[in-house]
Amino acid sequence: MTKVITYGTYDLLHYGHIKLLERAKALGDYLIVGVTADDFDKTRGKINVQQTLMERIEAVRATGLADEIIVEEYEGQKIDDIKRYGVDIFTVGSDWVGYFDYLKEFCEVVYLDRTKGVSSSDLRAGKNDLRIGLIGEASSVLNKFISESRYVNGVSVVGVCAKNKMNFSDELLNLPIVTDDYALLLDQVDAVYVLSHPSKHYIHIKQALESGKHVLCESPFTLNVAEYEELQALATDKGLYIMEAIKTAYSTAYNRMILLAKSGKIGDVISVDAICTSLRDINYFDRTQLEHTWSSITSWGPTALLPVLQLLGNEWKQKKIVTRVGSEEYKYDEFTSVTFIYPHAIASIKVGKGVKSEGELVISGTKGYIYVPAPWWKTDYFEIRYENSEENKRYFYQLDGEGIRNEIVSFVKSIQSGNRYTYINETTTKKIVSVMADFYNKIDVIEI
Repeated sequence: MTKVITYGTYDLLHYGHIKLLERAKALGDYLIVGVTADDFDKTRGKINVQQTLMERIEAVRATGLADEIIVEEYEGQKIDDIKRYGVDIFTVGSDWVGYFDYLKEFCEVVYLDRTKGVSSSDLRAGKNDLRIGLIGEASSVLNKFISESRYVNGVSVVGVCAKNKMNFSDELLNLPIVTDDYALLLDQVDAVYVLSHPSKHYIHIKQALESGKHVLCESPFTLNVAEYEELQALATDKGLYIMEAIKTAYSTAYNRMILLAKSGKIGDVISVDAICTSLRDINYFDRTQLEHTWSSITSWGPTALLPVLQLLGNEWKQKKIVTRVGSEEYKYDEFTSVTFIYPHAIASIKVGKGVKSEGELVISGTKGYIYVPAPWWKTDYFEIRYENSEENKRYFYQLDGEGIRNEIVSFVKSIQSGNRYTYINETTTKKIVSVMADFYNKIDVIEI
C-alpha cells in the first residue's frame, strides 16, 4: 500500500483545495492530510485565518478524500510524521517547488500544480478589504501598526492625519494620504485607528462614528464615563464597531497566563501586582511638548489595570490613588500608584514615566504564584511557582508583533462577523475609563 501525506491550512475550503486533494489521493492508496493548528499558522505569518481548527478539519473530512486527518503543530513535524506513518510520498502545491526537497531523504516528494485563480488569501482579501486611516502624532506605535497590518489579510493602511509631520518616518510620509484634515481622511477610509492625545479621543471617535467609520482606539477610550457611554450608544445606533486597543491583551503568553490563573493552577487569586514604567525626559516649561505628551496614568494605567480587572473583576470595595505630579497645568503625573481592595483580594498597580522600576507582574494565590518578568506587557515567558520548587513550571510562547498583529485581526473579524472578537469586554473598558476619570477629578487621590 502506497501512503501519501500532504499539509495545508484549508481555510475557507474551496475548489482549488479539493482539486489538489484529489490529485494527492491519486498518487497512492492511502491519503493522510495534515491540517495546521492555529498557533503554528501564526508562527508562519498566517494571521487572518477565518475558521477554527475544528471547522477546517471538518471541511477536509467532508470532502471524503482523506483516509486520515492529523494536526500539524510544530516545526519539523513533517519528518516525524513521515517516519511515524511509514509515508511513501509527500506532496504539496507547486508554489512550494524546491522548498521541501530536504524531505527526499525520507520519501518521494511530488509538487502538484495548483488550480489557477483560486486562493484562500484572495478570497479573504477580496471579501474583507478594510481601508484603515491613522490619527495621532508621530510615534513608534504608528510605525508598528503599519508594519503589523501587512501580516493581516484584507487590511490596508491608506493614510494618516496629524498636525505636525516634521518627525514622521518615511513609512508614514509614503502613505497614499498624508493630511492634517481629519474629515478628508475619514472620507477615504472604512475605519480609523486613534492614537491622538487621550483628551482628544472623544471628539475624534465621535467624528469618525458620525462619518460611518469603525474605530480602533488606543486605551483609555475617553477620560469621562458619560462620554464613553455616549460613544458606545452612537456606535450601536449606527451599526458600527468600536474597540479598545491594549496590545498586551492579544499576546499568546498573556492569554495563556490569565487562563491558567483562572483555572485554579495557583488556587484562589488573592493578590495582583503590576508595574509598568519607562523613563522620558520631560521639559515642564515646554508647553508644546506637554500638550501632546501622554501622562503616566494614561500611558501605562490601562495595561497595568488589565490583569487586575480580568482576574479580580470590576467590583472593588475601595481604591486609593497616590500620585507624584510633575505638571499640574497639564495633569502630567511622573508616578502613580493605585491600590484596590476587593472583598477577598487586593491589587496594586504602579505606573510611571518619570520613575523607573522593575516592570514585573506577580499574581499570588493560595497554592502558588505566577511570576512574569519585565517587561511583562510584552513577554513570551512566565513561570508558575510553588512552595516545592520541584513543581515549578515554565511556559514559553512566541510573541508576534507585541500583540498588535492579533489585535488588528480581532478588530477586522469583529467588523466582518458582527460579533465581538475582542479579548477586552465593555465592562472592563468602562472601568478603565472610570479610573482615569477619578484620577483627573481627584477622587480618592493623594498627591505627594
